[in-house]
Amino acid sequence: MSTLSQTSPSTGGSRWLSALAAFFNPRQLASKAQQLLLPLVGILLFLGFWHLAAPQVQTSLGAFPGPADVAEQAGALWQEHQDQRARADKFVTMQEQRNERILAENPDAEVKIRDYPGAPTFIDQIGTSLVTVLAGFALATVIAVPLGIVVGLNRHVNAAINPLIQVFKPVSPLAWLPLVTMVVSATYVSDDPMFEKAFLTSMFTVTLCSLWPTLINTSFGVAAVNPDLVNVSKVLRLSFWTHVRKVVLPSSIPMIFTGLRVSLGIAWMVLIAAEMLAQNPGLGKFVWDEFQNGSSESLSRIMVAVLAIGFIGFLLDRGMLLIQRKVAWNE
Repeated sequence: MSTLSQTSPSTGGSRWLSALAAFFNPRQLASKAQQLLLPLVGILLFLGFWHLAAPQVQTSLGAFPGPADVAEQAGALWQEHQDQRARADKFVTMQEQRNERILAENPDAEVKIRDYPGAPTFIDQIGTSLVTVLAGFALATVIAVPLGIVVGLNRHVNAAINPLIQVFKPVSPLAWLPLVTMVVSATYVSDDPMFEKAFLTSMFTVTLCSLWPTLINTSFGVAAVNPDLVNVSKVLRLSFWTHVRKVVLPSSIPMIFTGLRVSLGIAWMVLIAAEMLAQNPGLGKFVWDEFQNGSSESLSRIMVAVLAIGFIGFLLDRGMLLIQRKVAWNE
C-alpha cells in the first residue's frame, strides 16, 4: 500500500505534464491556429471584397447592398418576427379572455381559439422550409435505401431498374413541379385535410429529385460487400433478413451516408426552387415576394435570405456528417 501511495502522485503528475506538453506542442498549436485563422481570413477577404464591390454595381433599385446593409435588414427581419409574435400572443390572450367571459355566463358554450391571421415572418418561413425539406428527404430515404439494397443484391433487378434511374435522375424540379401539382390537386381532396396541398407539392418534388444519389450509392455499397463476408453468410445459412441486417447494412453504411449527404444537399436546393415557382410558403417564396416587391430594401432582404439558405445548407450537411461519424464504422 505504501508503494502504491508513493507512486500514484508521480504517475498522475507525469500524465498532467504529458497532457500539458501535448497541448502546448508548438506544431499542434500552429496547426490549430492555422485551422482557425485560414477560414477567418477567407471570410474577412470576402467581406472586404463585397464591401468594396457592392457600391459599384448599380441596379434598378439602387446600389447592390453591402454587408452593413444586409446586417441591418437581418436585424429588421428579426425585429419584425418579434413584433409579430407579440401581436399573435396578444391575439390569443384576447380570445382566451373572451372565452372565459362566455364560459362564465354559459358553461356549456362551445369556444375555440383561432390561429393568428397575420402573414408568416421570415423566421416562420425558415421553419416551414426546414420541415418541408426534412419530410421530403425522409420520404426519399425510406424509398431509396430499401430499393437500393434490393438493386445491389440482385443483378437482374439492377439491370431492370438501372435504365429508369438514368432517365429520371437528371430531370429538373422545374419539370416535376407542374406534374406533382396537378396530381396532388386531383388526388388529395378532403374537407378537413391533414396537410396543406402546398406542403405536399413541395415535399413530393423534393423526394423525386433527391432520392437518386441515395439509391445509387446504396446499390453500389451493397454490391461491393466483401465476398468473404457473403460466403460466411452462406456457410452459416443466414436468412435473407439476417444477411441484410448483419452483413449487408454494416458493410454498406459508409456509401449509404455518402449518398444521404448528397441527397440532402440536393433536397435543400430543389425545395427553394419549388417554393419560388409554386409560391409555396417558405424561403423560396420570401425571395420571390421581395423580388416582386421592388422596394429599396428588397435587395438587402434577398441577400439575407441567400445567406440564410447557404448557412442552413451548411448546417444540414454538418449534421448529416455528424450522424455518419456516429454510425459508420469507417469514421
